Amino acid sequence: MKHLIAATAACALVVGCATQQPAMIGPATAFRLVSPGMADNTMLAPKYAGNFAKNPNCTGQNVSPALQWSNPPPKTKSYALIVDDQAGRNGLGVSHGVVYGIPADVTSFAEGELAGTPVKFVGGSSLLGVHYMGPCSPRAQAPHHYVFTLIATDLEPYALKGGMKRDELLKALEGHGLNAASLVLRFAQ
Repeated sequence: MKHLIAATAACALVVGCATQQPAMIGPATAFRLVSPGMADNTMLAPKYAGNFAKNPNCTGQNVSPALQWSNPPPKTKSYALIVDDQAGRNGLGVSHGVVYGIPADVTSFAEGELAGTPVKFVGGSSLLGVHYMGPCSPRAQAPHHYVFTLIATDLEPYALKGGMKRDELLKALEGHGLNAASLVLRFAQ
């Protein structure tokens, strides 16, 4: 019992415990993206996995994690968010999320909101043909790293057409990106 208490106390002091937010690294005024209640590099629970019927590795409920951001650069008019698994498809990568046209006054998505009907954003098209699909990493592999990258832009929220794929979006953002913040969440089954 003593060891359990000591381990729990130690967890509270260590960056990376799933129930603790990490210590802020860098200036407090830096542009940041976090998932409330989950430290950077946290293992996601099974409910966050995708539920794409054509892929037997998509075994979850496709609940998107809550996201929150702060300290955008001056002149931000909108945000774009991409979600990538670079180890997916045996290293060729998988785009799991493409959303953009997020107005500058939006500073968060509630849990599940990103995977739902686009209300606060324009839906793009991930590799799976939807704007967001949770992790679908193959069984018996090391955890995959799902990188959430939020890009602050100087574009008006609905300046870009809907349905853009990741590479098309990044091309359209050339010369319009002001800064970016990222978060890594991991998944394995």
